[in-house]
Amino acid sequence: MKKLKNKDLQRINIEEFKIAKKTPITIILDNVRSALNVGSIFRTSDAFLIETIILCGITATPPNKEIRKAALGSTDSVNWKYAKNTTEAVKKLIKEGYYVVGVEQAGKSTPLNKFKLPKKPIAIILGNEVNGVAQEVIDICNEVIEIQQFGTKHSLNVSVTTGIVIWKIWEKMNDS
Repeated sequence: MKKLKNKDLQRINIEEFKIAKKTPITIILDNVRSALNVGSIFRTSDAFLIETIILCGITATPPNKEIRKAALGSTDSVNWKYAKNTTEAVKKLIKEGYYVVGVEQAGKSTPLNKFKLPKKPIAIILGNEVNGVAQEVIDICNEVIEIQQFGTKHSLNVSVTTGIVIWKIWEKMNDS
């Protein structure tokens, strides 16, 4: 088995990315503190052709040195917007017909592996590294999902969580 070089991977370029059919997922970052986490989420979103990222509140926005370090150019491919208020951004998506899913440890949350795909575009909300998704945002979600954990720690890094959630939902969308 021979390791592939970048030129062997046959990835699309930015222009092709912009016109490609997107995965009907919007990522909402609710006051994520670390620009490195934001950059990593951009990179994961590029890998799965995510529709849009909405950066809310204190979440850093491009251009930003720390985002650029982790994003490796994906801020040029992935569509993104800034919203000062997460709740207002979520309410707008609900009016546009999105099924809004918070990723949080909450009473009556759905384990990620048991999440059933809705028949509409999905907005996934991920929260601050310390406080998670704000309660007022959780209150307006259609559903809250949770990645089950079995060790001693109470949470995963927000960029790791984003990767796991996107992968699992992408997998369900593309299961034939």
